[in-house]
Amino acid sequence: MEKPAAAQPPVSRAVESAFTNVWGNEHVVALIALKVETAEADNVAIEVAKFAEVEDAFLVTGDTDIFLKARFPHYEELKEFVLRRLPSVRGIRETKTLLVVTAYKERGEAARL
Repeated sequence: MEKPAAAQPPVSRAVESAFTNVWGNEHVVALIALKVETAEADNVAIEVAKFAEVEDAFLVTGDTDIFLKARFPHYEELKEFVLRRLPSVRGIRETKTLLVVTAYKERGEAARL
């Protein structure tokens, strides 16, 4: 019988180190795509919208079911949110996190670059 492989961390140490170096002491804005159990979509959206870090929560069509825009004081808080807090919401099957590099327009206002 083959020994099961050890669980791989969701982010390699090299990638995590790079993120920490870039965003270590700066706030981080993330767009988080959720795939959820169809019957739980409304409940998931309501629950994730309760997190203080979540600024916007949208139920959408297409390959993704729910999109979140969330803001964190540091990368470490984003990591904690995605790896520990978000999975506590029942009905989430998959997540994809995108870090915002530059905001050209946010909250209806053009950014001062």
